[in-house]
Amino acid sequence: MSDTLVLDGIEKVFSRGKPAEVVVLRGASLTVARGEVVALVAPSGAGKSTLLHIAGLLDTPDAGRVVLEGREMGGLGDRARTEARRGQVGFIYQFHHLLPEFSALENVVIPQLANGVAQGAAEARAMGLLAQVGVEGRAAHRPAALSGGEQQRVAFCRALANQPRLLLADEPTGNLDPATSDRVFGALMDLVRATGMSALIATHNLELAARMDRVVRLNAGLVQAG
Repeated sequence: MSDTLVLDGIEKVFSRGKPAEVVVLRGASLTVARGEVVALVAPSGAGKSTLLHIAGLLDTPDAGRVVLEGREMGGLGDRARTEARRGQVGFIYQFHHLLPEFSALENVVIPQLANGVAQGAAEARAMGLLAQVGVEGRAAHRPAALSGGEQQRVAFCRALANQPRLLLADEPTGNLDPATSDRVFGALMDLVRATGMSALIATHNLELAARMDRVVRLNAGLVQAG
């Protein structure tokens, strides 16, 4: 089984005014195999969001390698990194960040249009994704008319709209009550399994983490087996 993501010796230091520096990652290494769903568990402030941003090419490490689908990302320019991120990586955050002036359907269509997909094909795929998570009947509603769980399921669909090979999620159900969180997480796992993509999902919820293929922990800037 080949690896979708390889993080090798990732280091990241943030400066908060001289001479103070905050070392967030101290040589963190992690692989996510094709089709594997990995839970990333860490307390707040441990650097998991930073690690996800580096894995998703939203940030660059001070040292170490990021390899996505067998391709070294370190030597790429901004345009090439943007194209790789847009075409191969999907993001889900704790808050849905849907565009409030657009319907659920349009929120899932727009990323596809930006990626060059024709309108009709984009709408068909969007409806298919919404149906998979049980919100197709809410396709015409704007986010304000949706429940928190419905909003997050639409956000899942948006993240998967361009058929990424890697899904990165940062506390994707952390803003939901326990019962809704369980249902919404189940919908996310169904989507991920149906597509065969890889996923790295940060969570505080150990019960949800146990439903994934593997658990790793971020501790003192290093990734350790769960």
